[in-house]
Amino acid sequence: MRCGILLNKIFDLQGYIYHHLSHLKLNLYTFKIIDFCVPYSFMCINIDSLFVSVFLGMVFFLFFYGIAVYACIYKDTVPSKLQTFVELIIIFVDRNVQEICHRRNAFISSLSLTVFVWTCLMSFMGLFPVDFFPFYIGHMFHVSKLHIVPSADINVTLSIALNIFFVIIFYMIKEKGIIGFFLDFLLNPFRHFVFSPINFVFEMISLLSKPISLSLRLFGNMYAGEIIFLLISGLLPWWLQWILNVPWAIFHVFIIILQSFIFMILTIVYFSMVLKVKKY
Repeated sequence: MRCGILLNKIFDLQGYIYHHLSHLKLNLYTFKIIDFCVPYSFMCINIDSLFVSVFLGMVFFLFFYGIAVYACIYKDTVPSKLQTFVELIIIFVDRNVQEICHRRNAFISSLSLTVFVWTCLMSFMGLFPVDFFPFYIGHMFHVSKLHIVPSADINVTLSIALNIFFVIIFYMIKEKGIIGFFLDFLLNPFRHFVFSPINFVFEMISLLSKPISLSLRLFGNMYAGEIIFLLISGLLPWWLQWILNVPWAIFHVFIIILQSFIFMILTIVYFSMVLKVKKY
């Protein structure tokens, strides 16, 4: 009897976790919202992750742009606390770029700032109660599934990493030229044409590992954090959940900032490797 009750509870918890980690999908064939899609299908998109990530990107842009405009208009007044907070973030990112690249670079600083703040905002969505948005938005718009943490979606983290990857390739061609770009695969790390096949394999592995390492690290940590929140919510009654939720939420804030920082630092490091390689 007890085993049956325990098994039912485990199956209920499994369904609860699966439901909250499932995405609201859009079928690109029919342009209809669906509950299930063939795994890894290119004709289905997670519109909840897409909407939340774009919305948070716009919040980041408008907030920083508004602070910049305010600072220009009232440049002779004492900076507000929000302006000071934004300036500290910008100085922090710019200082990391200077220390790693050994020079100032407005493009790398801007990209790194966007990566750091944007991934932070997306990950902080996981601190909202797990049932809050699915319950209210589900009843308002009659949707059965909703996942509001874009950084816990491998498609989002991989998309950001691939965009950085293509920008790195563009930057490599810009810095070394097309010929230098291809010679870099043949003459590094062993600078002789005899070792060109070995160099090509090593450089391709090094290049392709960049987006994989960027995307999987952030995704894995955020996805694990989501599962822990769901386990706490599913196993404990609502009046006891705060005992574990509060300490884990405090620790999760540290994880979010740390993972966003690592994402930013790796982006700067990958660009610094491009800048340090000699032109052919």
